[in-house]
Amino acid sequence: MRCPFCSHLEDRVIDSRASGIGDVIRRRRECEKCSKRFTTYERIEYVVATVVKKDGRREPFDRNKLVESMRIALSKRPIPADRVDAIADEIERELASVDAREVDSSSIGERVMSRLRDLDEVAYVRFASVYRSFRDLDEFAAELRKLELSPADGDDAPRPPGDAERSQA
Repeated sequence: MRCPFCSHLEDRVIDSRASGIGDVIRRRRECEKCSKRFTTYERIEYVVATVVKKDGRREPFDRNKLVESMRIALSKRPIPADRVDAIADEIERELASVDAREVDSSSIGERVMSRLRDLDEVAYVRFASVYRSFRDLDEFAAELRKLELSPADGDDAPRPPGDAERSQA
């Protein structure tokens, strides 16, 4: 592993730990030349089907694009970065287990929206507004009404607007 500080190629591993659900290894390393420490991560590289975009283009699955799209939707929201990585890992594992050689981008988008809806409603609406390409305010409002009327966290009753804010105060 090349040292990020001095570019030397020799280092030693000081500590190794499994993180998440065991499919990522975190290694603490020390450069043998400059003695500075740095962290590396090893993760399983899944073989994921080719993604078929809405316009028919095909491209290889890119986990970084998946993570970045969720991070944009979750910007300035109180969700830890490791939760985003865990969701990306879940989706990547699901896609790798699909027997098809190709997967529609809409399938990936729906998986992301499902998880964001459970994780953070604001991020869900942000992601949905880009993913579903709302043409006007009426389409956006209709999506908000669906979110408002859906049961949250096991509740069977619809929540009135602003109810969550009042209960936290």
